[in-house]
Amino acid sequence: MESLVAQTLNSLFYASILFLIASGLTLVYGVMRIVNLAHGNLFALGAYVAAWVIGLVVAQLSVVVLFFLLLAGAAAVAVIGAVLEPTLLRPLYKRPEEYQLLITFGLLLVLEDLMRLVWGPHPLTASVLSEFLGSSVILGATYPNYNLLVIVVGGIAAACLWAFVYRTKFGVILRATSQDMRMAAAMGVNVKRVYVQAFTIGCFMAGLGGAIIMPITGAVLGMGVDALILAFVVVVIGGLGSLEGALVGAVIVGFVRTAGISYFPEIELAILYLIAAAVLLVRPAGLFGRA
Repeated sequence: MESLVAQTLNSLFYASILFLIASGLTLVYGVMRIVNLAHGNLFALGAYVAAWVIGLVVAQLSVVVLFFLLLAGAAAVAVIGAVLEPTLLRPLYKRPEEYQLLITFGLLLVLEDLMRLVWGPHPLTASVLSEFLGSSVILGATYPNYNLLVIVVGGIAAACLWAFVYRTKFGVILRATSQDMRMAAAMGVNVKRVYVQAFTIGCFMAGLGGAIIMPITGAVLGMGVDALILAFVVVVIGGLGSLEGALVGAVIVGFVRTAGISYFPEIELAILYLIAAAVLLVRPAGLFGRA
């Protein structure tokens, strides 16, 4: 029983992080039709900025206040996204998709080298946050409270993002722009502003994912590429451009990855790719995607 509880909580923990990454990726694609290959390193940048900011003030502020500084990583990535969209991406909207793939792949490499230049090759961490919360006993299983916090944050983020997209006026404009950009522009929608706002929100979600996992894993070079691969598996399963698909895909990958690590560690990634391939064979657009 203890093992089942721990594995279930670990699955939800992984799913929460994966949703934060994949939701930003799928939101950007759903609105702008851009597959952002730099999304993984925006996730890593959120982790680095959060670790750096907390490291600067850890001796001056209480641990409780430090938790709120995790948002600094997400905010910094959101600001960078607001700058990148009009400067790098907007000139390429009318060009073939391979131009967008090349520029975002180049941005991935630039961000990786930039993080190496600014913070060096050694990992940064703020493990004091995860250690501060300690552990709880749940149905006989001892589980870190910080992981429970991540699960709660992931659930709140999913609920807030859903409400923002489907229950607000801006969400209506966002969905209208994603369905027919020319018609939305003809109806008076400022498409450029919608694009920059959508890209900023997507970057914020990626940065939040990196910042909130940083106290556990640390900020490490290369973590962005690993996260990007898993995020693509999530959106392939759920459907690129669908928030519901990102949530369901994250839960599926979270549970399968946990089971794979526990029982088949040698072929854990292979199992995920096989599931993604099976979904593509049955539904090429993903479980919730549109053809």
